[in-house]
Amino acid sequence: MYSEPGYELLTSKGIKVGDRVRIRRKDGLVVEGILLPRYSISRRPTIVVKLDSGYNIGIHIDSIVDINVVKREEASLGEEAGSPAVMPLIEETEVFPERPFVVIIGTGGTIASKIEYETGAVKPAFSSEEILEAVPEVGYIANIHAESVMNILSENMKPEYWEQIGRVVAKYISEGADGVIIAHGTDTMGYTAAALSFAFQKLPVPIVFVGSQRSSDRPSSDSALNLVGATLVAARAPFAEVVVVMHGEPSDSYMLAHRGTRVRKMHTSRRDAFQTINDIPLARVYPFEKKIELLKKPLRKRREEELDAKIKFEKKVALIKFYPGMEPEIIDFLVDRGYKGIVIEGTGLGHVGDQLIDSLERAIENDVVVVMTSQTIFGRINMNVYSTGRKLLSIGVIPGDDMLSETAFVKLSWVLANTENREEAKKLMQRNLVGEINRRHTYTVYPRWIH
Repeated sequence: MYSEPGYELLTSKGIKVGDRVRIRRKDGLVVEGILLPRYSISRRPTIVVKLDSGYNIGIHIDSIVDINVVKREEASLGEEAGSPAVMPLIEETEVFPERPFVVIIGTGGTIASKIEYETGAVKPAFSSEEILEAVPEVGYIANIHAESVMNILSENMKPEYWEQIGRVVAKYISEGADGVIIAHGTDTMGYTAAALSFAFQKLPVPIVFVGSQRSSDRPSSDSALNLVGATLVAARAPFAEVVVVMHGEPSDSYMLAHRGTRVRKMHTSRRDAFQTINDIPLARVYPFEKKIELLKKPLRKRREEELDAKIKFEKKVALIKFYPGMEPEIIDFLVDRGYKGIVIEGTGLGHVGDQLIDSLERAIENDVVVVMTSQTIFGRINMNVYSTGRKLLSIGVIPGDDMLSETAFVKLSWVLANTENREEAKKLMQRNLVGEINRRHTYTVYPRWIH
């Protein structure tokens, strides 16, 4: 966590991370707080302390006259009891044969960031060495290698970037990685997780998406613990699926591993913003106990299948939301622009206004695949109940069952890119490929706050 000379100063005093310390500086300032791991990648020797106000402060080694323990804490900050709290940094070149090999792929977002305490800025940190210094716990779970594929805001993600990420993932799995982590901005993480779920329908190891709701400069940041949980899943999970690992509740007690085709970000800022929709999460992850609890049967077990990847997506696919008074010219525009697929978020059981039916029929006659989902989030569509739904079925609109609209959008993009026959595409859209359709709902598939 601390390298020389910080490591030497702290060990000479017997001080460990989590101890309450009092520091006296040359200028007479006295600072008291909890000693934190050194998250900054700055080469300036800095001691980091969390003040009682909740804010962190960095103090340069050369400015310190004296530092002493006020109160000693055991097994603090999530460290295992009996383990050294201040330890030399694990370098990228250090390989431990008993530990799995995990690759972390960076695409952007705040999950992999460093705090420069001298300036207060949060900056990208994505070499293996930087990750191990920022979140040293991951180095004690697995041998880590990191590569930054891109550094974009998640709203700038595109299908061609899904392909780029997928090719890098396939490369590392083919070279023997025991798991792959993809650090991703949270806003569109569900789309990319669904994309790789369809692209890698046969996997020998897990692909784990992870993000951060709150950046590393905030006292309530979830970035470090999320990365620890994701590393634990990538290295040790018994399943071989694409999952999203994020906080399962506002506190730090556990993470949830959500299947990549069933997860949605349900809150703008809560740490437990991600929820599995119309199903239950695949697993609960306890980062402090280093434990993974399966909540349902996985689709694939680790090392059960060989890698088989189809990393190709059709870009001329649209996702649109029906609203009262929606004009049919929106559908006509997409058809005239050569779009090959349209996913509609309809109302309730899967309906749109009568004014759209003629334009949708024209789209289908022009070989555009049209899929209906619901904007209600929970439940499944049933287009046989009311006359509007039956009209839509009669012209060839495909029911999307209980798929999330964004998952249906990604699936249609993948299906159209990997099939030549439109009839085959229609059949695949109604077939459960990677857990995107749940044929049976019980009360347990709804989140806690509903019942």
